[in-house]
Parts: sequence; C-alpha cells; structure tokens
Amino acid sequence: MMRLVLAAALAALPLSAMAQQGAQVQFGGMQQDTRAPVEVTADHLQVNQSDGTALYTGNVIIAQGEMRLSAPRVLVVYAEAAGRIERLEATGGVVMVSGSEAAEAERADYNIEAGQVVMSGNVLLTQGPNALTSERMTVNLEDGTARMSGRVKTVLQQQDDAQTGGGQ
Repeated sequence: MMRLVLAAALAALPLSAMAQQGAQVQFGGMQQDTRAPVEVTADHLQVNQSDGTALYTGNVIIAQGEMRLSAPRVLVVYAEAAGRIERLEATGGVVMVSGSEAAEAERADYNIEAGQVVMSGNVLLTQGPNALTSERMTVNLEDGTARMSGRVKTVLQQQDDAQTGGGQ
C-alpha cells in the first residue's frame, strides 16, 4: 500500500521539480516514540564527563522502538539534565531501518527532542523494489515522513498485470 502511495505521489511530480524542490515520502510509516528507551551496543565506549558526551565505536547498533541505526562511530550528547540523551551523531557510513524500508548515508544526526533524523551524504532510501537517492533526507519520526533534497533521483519498479492480478 505504501509503495502505491509513494508511486502515485512521485508520478504526479515532474522529476525536474523533485530534484529542485525535494521530495516528500513516507519512511516506514513509523511514528516513533522518542521517549522510548535507547539501547546502544558497541565494541568500545569512551565517556567524557566534562562535556557530557559518550563516544561509541566499532559495530555500533542503536535501537529505539522499531527503529534501528548502525554505524562505525556514534557520539551521544547528553542534555544538561543528567541521563537524558539530547542527540546522537552517527558517522562513517550509517544504515537506518524501519520495517521493510532502509536508508543509507555517510552521516546521520538524530535530535531526540525534535523527533528528527537528518541523514546526509549520498543518501539511498529503499522501499521494497523502489529506490530514491539524494544528498540529504530529513525524517520526521512523529508522522513517519521524510523529505529528500539535493538532486533527488527516483527509480520506481513497474509491476505488470500478472503481478498485480489485473490482467485477463
């Protein structure tokens, strides 16, 4: 269903308009509870009490609700209120997964309070057989949408009548 909505929305826009203005797409239909616990697994951890950060390195996996994010390096920045995470900065090749959709980028910045993940640098979003690329993708975790900008390219796989059951 989501692929059909995406295909219909993107088909209505000329590709040149999407490239110049960005594209609004669904991302996992995910409405993430940003108050859910954040679980971080990594090979190494360095804590800096003076600036309120923790640096996780080596096979870092972050889980919060249905969202999974992995990267070689993640800096966790704590808010002034002890124990509350303000944001996560993942670098070195990032993968974020929600349901059957996945996004890859060079970097991801997750602002937990704003409920927003900004992925940048060679972004690739796959939704089933469809793929979208751009330089930047901003995911709104409250409504499960994403906005792609910076030379957006879309590849939509067409289904034939035999696959959709519409042929006779």
